Amino acid sequence: MMRSDIEIAQSINPRYIEEIAAELGLTRQEIDLYGNDKAKVHLSVLDRLKHRPDGKLILVTAITPTPAGEGKTTTTIGLGDALNRLGKKPVLALREPSLGPVFGIKGGAAGGGWAQVIPMEDINLHFTGDMHAIGAANNLLAAMLDNHIHHGNQLDIDTRRITWKRCVDMNDRQLRHITDGLGGRAHGGPREDGYDITVASEIMAILCLSNDLMDLKENLARIVVGYTRDERPVTCGQLKAQGAMTALLKDAIKPNLVQTLEHTPALIHGGPFANIAHGCNSIVATKLALKLGNYVITEAGFGGDLGAEKFLDIKCRKAGLSPDAVVIVATVRALKSHGGVEKANLTKENLSALDMGLPNLIKHIENITIKYGLPAVVAINRFPDDTQAELDLVRRRCAELGVNVALSEVWGKGGEGGIELAGEVIQIAEQPNNFRMIYKDEMPIIEKIETIAREIYGADGVDLLPSAAKEIKNLTALGYGNLPVCIAKTQYSLSDNPALIGRPTGFRITVKNIRLSAGAGFVVALTGDIMTMPGLPKAPAAQNIDVYADGRITGLF
Repeated sequence: MMRSDIEIAQSINPRYIEEIAAELGLTRQEIDLYGNDKAKVHLSVLDRLKHRPDGKLILVTAITPTPAGEGKTTTTIGLGDALNRLGKKPVLALREPSLGPVFGIKGGAAGGGWAQVIPMEDINLHFTGDMHAIGAANNLLAAMLDNHIHHGNQLDIDTRRITWKRCVDMNDRQLRHITDGLGGRAHGGPREDGYDITVASEIMAILCLSNDLMDLKENLARIVVGYTRDERPVTCGQLKAQGAMTALLKDAIKPNLVQTLEHTPALIHGGPFANIAHGCNSIVATKLALKLGNYVITEAGFGGDLGAEKFLDIKCRKAGLSPDAVVIVATVRALKSHGGVEKANLTKENLSALDMGLPNLIKHIENITIKYGLPAVVAINRFPDDTQAELDLVRRRCAELGVNVALSEVWGKGGEGGIELAGEVIQIAEQPNNFRMIYKDEMPIIEKIETIAREIYGADGVDLLPSAAKEIKNLTALGYGNLPVCIAKTQYSLSDNPALIGRPTGFRITVKNIRLSAGAGFVVALTGDIMTMPGLPKAPAAQNIDVYADGRITGLF
């Protein structure tokens, strides 16, 4: 009988996290223990190791997601374990899971099979409390904003133009649009409001894009929470909330150290979604990993058009990072899904459908190698029903672009199943590259959006709804025109229409709204039907999660 992910994870005895830290060169005084298997790493380590050369930075991305699944996190972890087996001293740099997907439909984000990070139950649930701290800081600002208005509104805030929302780390569609402040004068002023999921909060983005605690505080102060009646922006700093918010986040900004099933060290920190936020782990965790390891393997959420684009155009721009190689994860099943095959028929050989689905992979390869100038390898997450003819077809089509394919069998074999992929990564990471970002800072906001849409998505252009056009004009006049853009878009298509699978052509991107994230340092463009508060499915994963009398959890996957 096949064991579940959680059963596999619970079968492995983790090493004491102090031992993992010591092997990385960390002292006992540089970590805060959270039990025997988790620790937070002090940011002072970055200063101590500032003269140490950085390791190689490897980004793992994927094709456009399908119901068949791709296994990006599993491949990332397995690659780290494979490099460890080869004696390359790798360190993983991953995002923290959100409770929304864990209890919803997507499940956890700790890998799968024999390529997981542990303790997977803790990582998928409360972990070290980072998500709760981010939610508390977000909601403290919301409370102080409404409290300021209640006690006289000295800043003359227009209550119809408050942009700051509360948040909760759970999928809860009931909270998307609410009316609060009811019950009379003593209970606040009635107004329309709403919630975002915590991972879509600007606080999450700020935490992940700050270089240290003081940088975090300065970025928090720049948050724009709304506008005055004469249309001037109102900031967190004017409400004098940044100090208390930083106090809530002083431990959350420290990266979390855990290990894989094969005891490879992993820094797991920050968890912004890539479809509604920038989709990368924290700058401090990535920079710390680069000082501690010879190879750093990090991933960016969803497909290359979302997570990888934002990693390269937002995170690398902010942090001064330059990747050495990119892994693009795909499965034969997912490619056949892009070729129009129903999920129930994906296990059958279908070279015609595979050939029709391959343009999606080819577009992601072209984006990475041609648009961004980075060397890439395709990792095929292999399933038992993949035929040799199907695998050969993928290899031939990738070879036409000068990109090799490596089979990944890490789900069933752990690090051993990633040796071929690790060899390819080692080879291409040594190649010189011509990394460049897709747009320059000085380009107007609309041109940045159009550049991403045309170059990365393959769109014919961008259509702005009047409200979006007006907001771009306002933000430009206020001095925010040079910020990078973070496009909130469906993950299921290169377009903004989830029904357009494969490599669609002849489409345009519709931008419905624009949000300013001044603290995080980017402008968000909302497209299609994207929402910043997801809902639970008809049969949420939470229905299958339970706990035994001894405290062991079951049902997580």
